[in-house]
Amino acid sequence: QVQLVESGGGLVQAGGSLRLSCAPSGRTLMYYGMGWFRQAPGKEREFVAAISWSGGSTYYADYVKGRFTISRDNDKNTVYLQMNSLKPEDTAVYYCAATSRTASSLLSDGLGDYWGQGTQVTVSS
Repeated sequence: QVQLVESGGGLVQAGGSLRLSCAPSGRTLMYYGMGWFRQAPGKEREFVAAISWSGGSTYYADYVKGRFTISRDNDKNTVYLQMNSLKPEDTAVYYCAATSRTASSLLSDGLGDYWGQGTQVTVSS
């Protein structure tokens, strides 16, 4: 059983930065596409970013493009989401996802094989 564990969330002022981490327990997900989603209170879960297993391809939602950067370190079996220039509207629970399909599939249908339990990100104005 694979479990994704997110960390790095917290409270930050607008304009600040946070880095989220996601690591699987139980097995390596080196050949899996990985992604981040978020869900704000009262809203549906939405795609944030995804990265191919090699790290060679990345995908971003328009509302985070230029501010967020997804990366992965396969030696450490960890995926990161560097979030800069945070805005209050970025406040949400952020979830890590893994897919055995292409990373772009996370953008197109949001269907991951494995999900984390989420980490809260709160941006104050």
